Parts: sequence; C-alpha cells; structure tokens
Amino acid sequence: MLKQPKGLIAAALANTGERFGFYTMMAILTLFLMSKFGIDGEQAGKIYSFFYTSIYILALVGGLIADRLRNYKGTIIAGILVMTAGYAALMVPTVTSKTVVIGALMLIAFGNGLFKGNLQALVGQMYDNEKYGKMRDSGFSLFYMFINVGAIFAPMVAIGVRNWWLSTKGFLYNPDLPELCHGFLEGNLSPEASERFAALAAEVSSNGAPTDMAAFADSYLSAFATGFHYAFGVAIAAMLISLVIFLANKKSLPDPRQAQAAGTGSRIDPGEVRMAAKEVRQRIWALIAVCAVVIFFWFSFHQNGLTLTYFAKDYTRLSIGSLGLSAEIFQSMNPFFVVFLTPLVLAFFGMMRARGKEPSTPAKIAIGMGIAAVAYVVMMLGSLGVPPAAEVERMGGLSEAQRVTPFL
Repeated sequence: MLKQPKGLIAAALANTGERFGFYTMMAILTLFLMSKFGIDGEQAGKIYSFFYTSIYILALVGGLIADRLRNYKGTIIAGILVMTAGYAALMVPTVTSKTVVIGALMLIAFGNGLFKGNLQALVGQMYDNEKYGKMRDSGFSLFYMFINVGAIFAPMVAIGVRNWWLSTKGFLYNPDLPELCHGFLEGNLSPEASERFAALAAEVSSNGAPTDMAAFADSYLSAFATGFHYAFGVAIAAMLISLVIFLANKKSLPDPRQAQAAGTGSRIDPGEVRMAAKEVRQRIWALIAVCAVVIFFWFSFHQNGLTLTYFAKDYTRLSIGSLGLSAEIFQSMNPFFVVFLTPLVLAFFGMMRARGKEPSTPAKIAIGMGIAAVAYVVMMLGSLGVPPAAEVERMGGLSEAQRVTPFL
C-alpha cells in the first residue's frame, strides 16, 4: 500500500461502504422476491436479470454524464444519494407492489451507474503518473480486495437482521417454509409437501405446533419478508458511511478540471497522454476484445445471486455439525477467498515482475477465467444425481440427508 498513490485507500474505503450496501441487497434479492410475492425462481430470475442489465446499461449513462459535466466527484456523490433513495424505498415493509420494488431497483441501478464506473475512472487516473504506472494492476487488485471486504460481511448482516426479526415474532429460520406457506395459502401443496409443511411449522414455532395453519402461513411470510425489508436498512447505513468517507477524502482524489491549461481557456488537460490515431484504434480494438471475453466471466460470476443461491437453498445441507447455516451465507465465501488470496496473488506476480516474467493483463484475465471454469466443473460433478426441481417442489423440499455437502 505504501507504494500506491495517495487517494487509493480513500477511494477503496468509499467503495467498500457502497459495495457493502450493494451486496447486502444482492445476497437476499431473489429470495426476498420469492418470499414477498410468492413467485417462483424463474420469475425472480427475470427481475434479477433485468436489474443487472440495467446496471450495465446505466453504467454507460453514468459515464456519459460525468464526461459531459467534467465533474466526476459530483457525479459519484449523486450516485450515492440516488442509491440510498432506492434502498430506502425497499426498506418500507408496507410495499406490496412489484412495480414499486422494480422502480426502487432502477434507482439503485442508476445510482450505481453514476458511482461505480466514475470512481474506478478516478482510481485509474491516479496511475497515469509514470511514477505509479507499473503498479496499476496491483493497485486495482488492492482496490477490489477492499470491495470484497464489504461483500464478506454484507450477507452475514442481512441474515442476522432477517433472523432477528423472525425471532421477535417467535419463529426460527427455515429456507423451505416461505414457498410452502405460499403453496398452502394457494391450495396447491401435494400430500407429501403438506406433511412436511406441518412438520416444519411445528419445528420453527417457539409456542409449539400451530393449530391454525393459514394464520401461521400468513404470520411467517410477513415476518420473513419484513426481516428482509429491515435488512435493506443496513444498506442505507453502509451508503451513508461511504458518503462520509468520500467527502472527507475528496481533496486527495484526482480532479480533471484542475488540470486544465492555465490561462488558455482550453478544456484539454495538459497532462493528458497523447497518442497517434493508429495507436488509439489499436487500443480500442483491444478493449473491445477484452470486453467480449470478460462477458463470459461475468455471465458465470453473477450466478452467485441466482442459480447458486437457489442451489444452496434447495440442494445444500445448511449445517456444519451443530452450526446452522442460511442459504445466503454462501455469498460470503467468494469475497472471503478474494480477500484471503489477493495478497498471495500480488506477492506471486510481484515476484514474477521482479524477474521480468509477469504475465500481461489479458493473460491474467485468461488465467482467472480458467480457474472459474474449473469451479463450475466441480459444481456440475457435485450436482449429479440430485432430484429435479419439480420433484423437490412436490416433496416440499429435501431432507438434510438428501442434500449435498456445503463444502461443495
């Protein structure tokens, strides 16, 4: 960190707070939609996909706005405030309309577009100085490590808030019950699922087996969804912390407007790197090629909040010995390993750099994608032989003995 430019830590900490809020939401979004509105995984997945599509499209809009205004810091601050408004809308327990929830998600996506790309642009500008140019890759690795610090704890806090609220209403957490509650109220449970519903209702109720199953279903669904609503409040607190950190360190971050030519009235940054048109075209084509490749990385990565979360809820044993787990907790594992392994990766590539053998950035991307592909091979092998989703639904969920190990 001592070799990195001034301002990197401030930018990383500001992003840590924002990412804490974002991953609080991402940890629970699909499960919240399913428990709140009684929709299935396919419908929740469509909303999730629409939300992420909006995030990437609006990131372009956020960049255009910042470039037009030449006010990156102001755009970043506006992004934090817009995202906070979105989380505030999601926090209201009385919201019963999917349209309102989708509108709140669009606010978050727009705020994210104003914030994320522009903060990363400021970080990139720190390395335009030749003094730090060779440290660009390691600097961004550190920057993303801080992001993942927030992502580690966000699911844990969201789970804690949801389970705390359930406990205040006299219930314990069970991942299968929301779907069973909706099925009971809609009258479409199979005999096997009805039997499991009654057994789980008795298991999670602190006052013994309920006699009015409809009242239990309503109460459990209300407590479950309300706990999720209050978990979004954690995201608001994280956003405000991010805002305070950014404002406190605003002066240590680059500002393109301050680099304008003195007394000339020119909008050209005198420290701007000039390149021949041919080199510009080469770099643009290289950027397009990299984007075309990393699409497939993010295609797999964003399964965290979708198919991998569903697999954790429906097919994974949610206990390690006497320790109970929640489906959302597995989203903490990826950022944990990112934080744990980043120093080792930096040390390895630093050693290779000293020997003049450090791989190029595209080569590093290829290595990372290869490792991610191996991870999904492991998941594929581990999921062989599990019952299809329709069978799981008919049974009302799998017993612990039928589920795969959480260490998968």
